[in-house]
Amino acid sequence: MPISDCEVRDPRIRRTRQALQVALRDLMQQKSFEEISVQDITDLADVNRATFYDHYNDKFALLDAMVAGGFHRLLAERNVMFDGTCPSAASAIILAACDYLVSTHAGAECNRNSAFEPLMEAGIVAAIQRTLFRGLETRPVPAPLTPAIVATTTAWAIYGAVKQWFYTPDRPPSSEMVQPILQLILGILQTAGPTGPHDHVEPLTVSHE
Repeated sequence: MPISDCEVRDPRIRRTRQALQVALRDLMQQKSFEEISVQDITDLADVNRATFYDHYNDKFALLDAMVAGGFHRLLAERNVMFDGTCPSAASAIILAACDYLVSTHAGAECNRNSAFEPLMEAGIVAAIQRTLFRGLETRPVPAPLTPAIVATTTAWAIYGAVKQWFYTPDRPPSSEMVQPILQLILGILQTAGPTGPHDHVEPLTVSHE
């Protein structure tokens, strides 16, 4: 079962998963994640337990999907697509990570739940990794690296920098962090080469305009 539900096309499956995620989000406004049971979730979503387990292994998988799905929707709303060569798309991913981290911590569920943050981190990193991998999967990288390793390393680098920014006292606006973080990750992304012998990919560079 994918962490994110964004690639699911069956409307019935999407409706069921959405109902479960909304129920979990509502419950997290009232009590801690540790206190929430699968039965609580299914009762509020009006879904039976068997159906729940058809979609998610446990409540942790549901939380993971809820977080990652929210970040993917943010990327989709901003039309962010990474093809492996575009620094503006990488910049948009960084800015989205900043904005999503701020928005998730603005909700009461984050303050109430000790289990929320590590799962939120995993969900955001996984969403960034999938977005990057789509642009890198056909590009050669030096052995023994793989496109998946490059995408995963970049995703953790982005999230790590964004998290440090978020917890910095008197942090600057997120827009001011995009270019410095982009500069940090360019070396990782540039390990991926063109897709074929006749392809030419301009090196990723940071614009200082």
